[in-house]
Amino acid sequence: MPDRPITSDPGLLLLISLAGGPKHGHAMLLDVASFAGMRLGPGTLYGALARLEQDCLIEAMARNGRRQPYRLTAAGMDALRRRLGGLAAAVETGLARVATR
Repeated sequence: MPDRPITSDPGLLLLISLAGGPKHGHAMLLDVASFAGMRLGPGTLYGALARLEQDCLIEAMARNGRRQPYRLTAAGMDALRRRLGGLAAAVETGLARVATR
């Protein structure tokens, strides 16, 4: 089985990207590709951004020319911590089970 990222959830990947600081769409695409090895398409990116914004997990900042930067909200940081905690528990369990074989 080839190595794959622990998640392919675009919303989670974008929250992780924005945890590093505000970014516009293209910068998020590059960041996700660098840390997750996944290339999100524009439709996936903007659909996920719309859902995250609707859920008040991110917010749009003042435009910079044509670029629309986004940042995490406090609720977004809390949601990210919870999601990563759940993933960490799954990874720890998996690693412990692999180590016993």
